[in-house]
Amino acid sequence: MMQLQEYLAHMQHEFVLPLQSPVLVFALILSIILLAPIVLKPLNIPGIIGLIISGVLIGPHGLHLLDKNSAIDLFSTIGLLYIMFIAGLELDLNEFKAHRNQSLTFGLLTFIIPMAVGFPVCRYALGYDLNASLLTASMFATHTLVAYPIVSRLGVSKNQAVAITVGGTLLTDTGVLILLAVIIGNSKGTLSTDFLVQLAISLALFSAIMFVVVPRIAKWFFRKLENEKHSHYIFVLTVVFFAAFLAELAGVEAIIGAFVAGLALNKLIPHSSALMNRVEFIGNSLFIPFFLISVGMLVDVSVVTRGPTALIVAGTLTAAALCGKWLAAWLTQVIFGYTKAQRGLIFGLSGSHAAATLAVILVGYRENILDENILNGTILLILITCMVASFATEKAAKRVVVETPDDGSDLLRNNGRMDEHILVPTAAIHGAEKQLEFAIYIKDRRSAKPISVLTVVSNNDEAERNILKARNQLDAFVRQAAASEVKLNVLTTIDHNPAGGIVRTSREIMADIILLAWPQRAGFLDRFLGDKLANILQNVDKTVLICRFEQPLVTHKRIVCVVPPLASYEKGFELWVSKLVKLAQELSVPIVAHCDLATGEALVRTAERLRTKAPITVHPFAEWEDFLVLARHVRETDLFVLVAARKGAASWLNELEGLPAKMEKYFAANNRMVIYPQQFSTDHGIEDYSDFSAEPLHKGISAMQRITRTLGDIFRSDKPEEDHRPKP
Repeated sequence: MMQLQEYLAHMQHEFVLPLQSPVLVFALILSIILLAPIVLKPLNIPGIIGLIISGVLIGPHGLHLLDKNSAIDLFSTIGLLYIMFIAGLELDLNEFKAHRNQSLTFGLLTFIIPMAVGFPVCRYALGYDLNASLLTASMFATHTLVAYPIVSRLGVSKNQAVAITVGGTLLTDTGVLILLAVIIGNSKGTLSTDFLVQLAISLALFSAIMFVVVPRIAKWFFRKLENEKHSHYIFVLTVVFFAAFLAELAGVEAIIGAFVAGLALNKLIPHSSALMNRVEFIGNSLFIPFFLISVGMLVDVSVVTRGPTALIVAGTLTAAALCGKWLAAWLTQVIFGYTKAQRGLIFGLSGSHAAATLAVILVGYRENILDENILNGTILLILITCMVASFATEKAAKRVVVETPDDGSDLLRNNGRMDEHILVPTAAIHGAEKQLEFAIYIKDRRSAKPISVLTVVSNNDEAERNILKARNQLDAFVRQAAASEVKLNVLTTIDHNPAGGIVRTSREIMADIILLAWPQRAGFLDRFLGDKLANILQNVDKTVLICRFEQPLVTHKRIVCVVPPLASYEKGFELWVSKLVKLAQELSVPIVAHCDLATGEALVRTAERLRTKAPITVHPFAEWEDFLVLARHVRETDLFVLVAARKGAASWLNELEGLPAKMEKYFAANNRMVIYPQQFSTDHGIEDYSDFSAEPLHKGISAMQRITRTLGDIFRSDKPEEDHRPKP
């Protein structure tokens, strides 16, 4: 009986409010993170709002289930830094460069106009002091792309209005965060000429470390520890918190450091990479929801009941924030001649306040610059603006779809490649990871078909044992693809030679692209009977990519491609251009094309139809006989791409036959790739005449010619001794 009473007393003690057990506290928070978005999803309310409301309910000013403590403060700080880091990491730098003028204009408008609207309202209508008015007005200038998943889902993410809004985020958020440092310095009484000079010098040193030193260290780390995938994530977190600490040493807020860390690592973490997936997954699953719940715990609901002040402040802040963003969107529409639907897109995307707004207001509240009315009013502002922005974005996006049905995404759909299938044959596990990584980068995410990894096993007595062994080895590839949330299909087949297995499998699965590793040097028999690569090219009418990747893909600074004349007349032209463009977007690098002017114009037109923002530069090139002249234009950090052609193709040149060997010899330090475009369309071509092929005859004649030349060389090697003997 005593034991039962002690047990009940222990149970009662565990559930005393506020909860103290770390295990129970963590379980409660995880339950909220899990259930809040699910409950509010049928109401079309963003999950961020549900997490904040949950924090209000369980916080010290609500049901008081939890109290603020060091553990919650730690997770809250991590989540705050994580939000700003992802904001910098997800910015598309190519989008910003492509529309830099429009983005800069919109960034200035969406920064200045909300400030101009908000400062008088806070200063004179609400009666706050200079620091509080400036800080609150700067909060109006920030925006978080809460509604971006809507434009992505409706397929208008490549519209120019979306591009400049995303690009404007870079300018306005950076300006607000720097202004935050000045306001805090002024509130502490340290704002002076010396302070501004010291701030400028410290920010210059901080920028030099983050944008010069850190990327070089990151490249070295990713290259040296390429196979230690978990170490990559730990390294990224280390950079984030190290940058946050350096920012504090420089005299600015830690959130600026986290934001700059995202910009510094932007090019080194492709959006389709497994590392990016890990960063977003852990942040969106744990750290960021934890931060949002902790923000809700700061809200004092009783302030609303003490009088109309809090409601007046909240309503005024919300009206000023929405008006400022709408005016900025309207002026942008007038200046650049956008449609009303595009204006709605700009307003919807920039009208929601969440991550940066919370960061600014929370810092101001902790520094005692802002009071509880501003904090509670900001929470209400976030709730309202997120809902208004979501509804406005969806309405505008649907109108954009109606007004511009062809946004460029139909280019591949019309050619029947929306369900593209990539085949990656591999003979060795070592080195194939980069092939698969490359396939993940170029894969169209709209395609439901997986990436297929193929191993061909020799048809002998040990075939079954080798099949099992190959499947076990390929499990590592399955895990690699799963980390990037890409479907992978592992295939093993039996054939007398690898080329035959690749050809047959590519037809069985109807692959669009075959991604081959760079071939080894041909042996004696291969020279007489034809190598495996030649057999594949002759018997498969697919786009074939032959790759040699020794260095990590993220270390590239440019994609340099050489394209023969008339390449734009090949059926596979649009496909390989789209894949190069996709790779350039993933790596945030420009494309430099060496070709004739007509082919260059076709390449640029195709890229424009794809609505790409990867910079493309065309250099005239016609010296195919002196191909090595390109060596002076190719750097070690370039991915060197040769667009070749099959014999008989429109773009075939005799000089193309020996160029892959020259690439291997004279561009050995570069990662390199040779592309053989599809020559015929998918609905008619060599498959219609599969019963008749002249290839065996051609190969037989070629083999006989090589044998004749070899035998002739053998006999001729004896004749000079007789011919050169002195005559009697």
